[in-house]
Amino acid sequence: MANFRDKIVIITGGSDGIGKALVGQFLTLGAKVATCGRNAEKLALLKSQYPSQDLFTIQLDVTNQEQDEVFIKAVEEKWGGIDILINNAGISMRALVTEVSIETLKNVMDINFWGTVYTTKAALSAIQKSNGVIVGVSSIAGYRGLPGRSGYSASKYALNGWLEALRTELYGSGTHVMWVCPGFTSSNIRNAALNKDAKAQGESPMDEGAMMSSEECAGHIIHAIAKRKRTLVLTFTGKRTVFMNKYFPAWADKLAYQFFFKNGQLIK
Repeated sequence: MANFRDKIVIITGGSDGIGKALVGQFLTLGAKVATCGRNAEKLALLKSQYPSQDLFTIQLDVTNQEQDEVFIKAVEEKWGGIDILINNAGISMRALVTEVSIETLKNVMDINFWGTVYTTKAALSAIQKSNGVIVGVSSIAGYRGLPGRSGYSASKYALNGWLEALRTELYGSGTHVMWVCPGFTSSNIRNAALNKDAKAQGESPMDEGAMMSSEECAGHIIHAIAKRKRTLVLTFTGKRTVFMNKYFPAWADKLAYQFFFKNGQLIK
């Protein structure tokens, strides 16, 4: 992993979960890291944990295109370029289609899809100059629509499709585009997930202790970036879901229903 020394890495949503783990591991590998988030206190705490390392933080909302462009420009001016962009900022949701508000769906799409578009467009020229890497942190929900997560699945399908189109446009150019699907990972994403009224649900319906840790997940992502893999799907459940949905879609419908519902009620 020594090839990351002095590389300039941008990670959106780096104050929590997988993003925070990525920040710490890239810094340990000698990279220069820039990250952003909406919570100033969490960013300040993150900064205090790495006082002597090259860590640049800025408070912003990735749904604001102008703020994203300012962030990318600031990184370029500070360090002279960009080698890796990891679009990690994201939010989930939990509500049935019959109950969910349009506001919830729009918020999820704005953060997960448009946030990635804004930062990638702003950083693309610099990354092309360095023959760098663009990463989208997607989800198994980008391969298989998940009940109760219709907006989340839609945003991840859109993300995968957009990045695949970009990857094809840049084919043979030296600039690498990839997306990673962590599967169920222990992080704050389910606590912060929006309910039907676009409010944070505040608790996780899943067994977080049985999931892959954010730190382990970050390690897999960094390894995949080093190898310039096309995609990365993590966890046995995640790989099984993608396989089943591709080759046995009707069976996958039944298994997904049985996993998320009990007596006709959404329980996860």
